[in-house]
Amino acid sequence: MAAVARRAEELGYGSLWVFQRVVVPVEQDYGPQYRSVLDPVVALGFAAAVTSRVRLGTAVVNAPFLPPAVLAKQFATVDVLSEGRLDVGLGLGWAPHEFAAVGVSSERRGARTAEYVACLRALWADDPVEFHGEFYDVPPSRMQPKPVQRPAPPILLGGTAEMALRRAGRLADGWISASRHDLTRISTAIETVRGAAADAGRDPAAVRVVVRGVVQLGVARSPDAPRRPLTGTAEEIRDDLGRLHEAGVTEVFLDLNFVPRVGSPDADPVASAAHAHEVLEAFAPARSRTA
Repeated sequence: MAAVARRAEELGYGSLWVFQRVVVPVEQDYGPQYRSVLDPVVALGFAAAVTSRVRLGTAVVNAPFLPPAVLAKQFATVDVLSEGRLDVGLGLGWAPHEFAAVGVSSERRGARTAEYVACLRALWADDPVEFHGEFYDVPPSRMQPKPVQRPAPPILLGGTAEMALRRAGRLADGWISASRHDLTRISTAIETVRGAAADAGRDPAAVRVVVRGVVQLGVARSPDAPRRPLTGTAEEIRDDLGRLHEAGVTEVFLDLNFVPRVGSPDADPVASAAHAHEVLEAFAPARSRTA
């Protein structure tokens, strides 16, 4: 983690991202990428300590899994320790096994998440803070220290359903796509997100669109199948990145967790690190600007 974080910053990358998986069921295989996952907030604290410029984001932390006051404290701590570099990516959660393990109902996740966002912002506001909602209640309190970013760190929401996309446009500073999102149809999702922002009286151009880019460098496609975006040669992937920018995407993070030779805990660690650095070097923003 330290080596990748430092090298990414040296090469001019804008951000580093982590994701969450609390537990996985014994009887169901979610995939190797979910079998060994560090806690995202702790991991960002570690990344903050070995970097000084690059932004630090969660993609995503499932909001229902923790009370908002606890997560507000954790995120504020990372923002303080990183001197204001945090991006808060929140999701609704999708795995029944995890909801059972954390003792939280999965019902009305959308309404709960909308209130969660409001509660986080209330907790990060000037003291004394107070919040009263249907799901969460914070009595008059003081919460210190506050995040460095004022009035609050940017909050981005995940989700793929139309209601989730519209919620992101209506309430959040941006939207984060899922790993399974069809990037050939990303413009449709972007229109929904930014349309909802406009309907809410917000500036749609100010809403960020962050894409989880599952990059498979050097993976050849079958001759009788279309090439999957962000798969193939470095040149092909750079062309894909350009098309995503033209579609309205503001940021793509290169995600190797879904590449078995990196994301599986059974993968050879030396080979995994070598491939990660190959990808880092191939798409370095600083080099692209000088090419």
